Amino acid sequence: MIENELTRLARDDGPRVLSVLANRFGDLDLADDAVQDALVDAARTWPRDGVPTNPGGWLMTAARNRATDRLRKQASETRRLKATGSEIVERQHAADAGGLAMIHNADDASYLDDERLRLMLLCSHPALDDEAQVALTLRLVAGLTTEEIAAAFLVPTSTMAQRIVRAKRKIRTAGIAMSMPTELEERLGIVLGTIYLVFNEGYLTHSATAAPIRTDLVGEAIRLTKLVVALTEGHPEAQGLLALELFAQARIDARTTVDGQLVLLEDQDRSTWDLAVIEEGNRILAAALRKLAPGPYQLQALIGSHHANARTAADTDWPAIVDLYAQLNAVAGTPVVKLNHAVGVAMADGPLKGLRLVEALVGLDDYHLFWATRAELNMRAGQTSEAIPLFERALEHVTSQAERSHLTQRLAAVRDE
Repeated sequence: MIENELTRLARDDGPRVLSVLANRFGDLDLADDAVQDALVDAARTWPRDGVPTNPGGWLMTAARNRATDRLRKQASETRRLKATGSEIVERQHAADAGGLAMIHNADDASYLDDERLRLMLLCSHPALDDEAQVALTLRLVAGLTTEEIAAAFLVPTSTMAQRIVRAKRKIRTAGIAMSMPTELEERLGIVLGTIYLVFNEGYLTHSATAAPIRTDLVGEAIRLTKLVVALTEGHPEAQGLLALELFAQARIDARTTVDGQLVLLEDQDRSTWDLAVIEEGNRILAAALRKLAPGPYQLQALIGSHHANARTAADTDWPAIVDLYAQLNAVAGTPVVKLNHAVGVAMADGPLKGLRLVEALVGLDDYHLFWATRAELNMRAGQTSEAIPLFERALEHVTSQAERSHLTQRLAAVRDE
């Protein structure tokens, strides 16, 4: 029981406390270290003393005291300590009253939500690269340990630790403030994009050695998306991303065979899809669409809903999907979106029409799915000899072991014909 409560404390209350202290002290490193020190104290003392009545309040008080102690020990920062100390007096917080007063007060809820949203925006600041944004978000917002993040992305713990340290150093040296930006819509898009990177890495890892699906990363991305939905009071694009993730999660058990081979969408056993999760996605997407503020994630979720709600592959409304990809192309016309649009055209109007669109695309020469799609459409059009070199090109660029195995099997099947 205590072990479960400690895990919950680190995942849920830890990021909230870190957010408050980082804003109060103006030092992300200090806040992070203080929270980690307090969590170590909890792991040491709670098995002996029991779980406090208000664990979040206990953590707030313990971490705040740890932060203050650290400042006191830094003789060269005496002036900063005094300034920070007076700020604490001036900005009384429910946690200042001790462990029984903390986070669950209604008066404090909006303040804590604002602080955590500030932290999410800071971790996804455009000055940081994608890797740093993902690492910081999982470390500071999701409350994962450096070891857990390193294991998720199959890099040494020391490498991930250095990545996190460099990101926090950049925040400090660049003077990036933990403030609510005026361009919230733009920054929120980066937050959602960061979370979607985590989700996609879990849904089909790019690693050459890991299992094809990382359900831990999928679950963490969905948890973070639900947090953004709550913090933004149901922002339609956040809801769109959540619905998109849920539609994909519902199909996760059907995506691979027992020996880890990928199963294409049209070949999946749809009786294994989680209908309750699909219905949850339907409800969330409907709520987003009622706000009449369409965006890329809502459009992608609409596409996902057509797939998720089709009880057989033949029931898929490909003309509607083609139309949605055309709309998505108008607002987010990346080469990958254009490639997916071409696949939809192939499914709706025949492989030759889709193939002509794919062959006209530029900027995807290093993308394995560009070559794999051309190969598949050539096969479906009866042009098997043309498919062989295309599958070979796809294999030159693929990194995922599961996708490599799938493409190798497809290439062997073409050669046998």
